[in-house]
Amino acid sequence: MPDPKKTLCDESEFDAFFKDQVKSLASYLYYRFGDREQAQDIVQETFSKLWQQCAEVPLEKARSFIYTVASNLFVSVKRHDQVKLRYREQAVELNNVNNESPEYQILEKEFMEKLTDAIASLPEKQRAAYLLNRVEKKTYREIAEIMEVSVKAVEKLMHKALKKIKDRIGDL
Repeated sequence: MPDPKKTLCDESEFDAFFKDQVKSLASYLYYRFGDREQAQDIVQETFSKLWQQCAEVPLEKARSFIYTVASNLFVSVKRHDQVKLRYREQAVELNNVNNESPEYQILEKEFMEKLTDAIASLPEKQRAAYLLNRVEKKTYREIAEIMEVSVKAVEKLMHKALKKIKDRIGDL
């Protein structure tokens, strides 16, 4: 008789769940905390904890479990440090931009620096919501689930983040 209830203790179920969630969790941690290497370490530790507790975590609650565990682990690692995102500039390489004037390139670089600083200066939750929406293209509902807040709270976080970014960048 087939098992009516699949669990994470089944290696194939765990493997499928891992493959489905690992990239999203790693991106979330990187955007939230700004350190790719530590994010990867926390992802590994999180999935290790999930495997150790596979019998206690129902499959339908596993996604929430990994985000909660990962957030708690990272907060404990970063408790005394102020976290700033080291956002890599994604400006167009100079050798690919022959038709743009040097003046335009300087203005673009100046804008990217201001945008990077503005994003890095956002409070942690606003920065996470902003980057999940704008970079990862997550919906407010998905962000609310990941951050374990209401959709209304995500709307408010995004409104505040956009206002702060606009105020910080000014009329460049």
